[in-house]
Amino acid sequence: MHMEPGIVDGTKIMLSYATAGACALYAAKLSIDHARQEGGLSLIVRGLIAAVLVFVFFEVFPHVPVGVSEVHLILGSSLFLTLGAAPTAIGLAIGLGLQSLFFEPQDLPQYGMNVTTLLAALFAMQAVAKRVLPADVPYVDLGYSHVAKMSVVFQGGIVAWVAFWTVYGRGFGVETLQSVGSFGAAYMTVVLLEPLIDLAVLAAAKGLRGMSGKAGTVLMTPRLHHPG
Repeated sequence: MHMEPGIVDGTKIMLSYATAGACALYAAKLSIDHARQEGGLSLIVRGLIAAVLVFVFFEVFPHVPVGVSEVHLILGSSLFLTLGAAPTAIGLAIGLGLQSLFFEPQDLPQYGMNVTTLLAALFAMQAVAKRVLPADVPYVDLGYSHVAKMSVVFQGGIVAWVAFWTVYGRGFGVETLQSVGSFGAAYMTVVLLEPLIDLAVLAAAKGLRGMSGKAGTVLMTPRLHHPG
């Protein structure tokens, strides 16, 4: 979902700084709430775990250029379900920053757009989770339909933001819409794979259900094994 250099440039790119700032403020609020409820240590540890995983997703996992961007297997829903919203937001921002800074420096001017795309999709998924995931069911016991909804929201959010940035930068045009369409079609194929990975991750997490005490709460969101 990296925006290609030059799609949004000049003064238009200032909007990405504003949207990234707004996402950072909301992520900060989530982090403060997390620290109050679950402790600062769990926020730091899980945030670092998420950052390492996001870096691997971006730099090690296969990624294919399609249309105006690249198709990545980011597994945002897996991170959210196992680590929680605030650590996932931190991990997405740091992992993307490390990847851009050390391996893809040409992406640095687009960092505001890219981090907005990821965090806004995450926040949308968090909002939907509160509505569609049953409160009396631990995440490890969720079914395919539940995790599929999370994946559709996250990946759909990414596609929607990439489409917005592209049209914002290039304007409406046949070539632009075709590029956005090919990217969207390719990216939504991830939805076919991601729920299966989510279920595999949750199945593996069931084996850790007995982990209790401080270690368990530091490494995993309590919602993973307990009703919300």
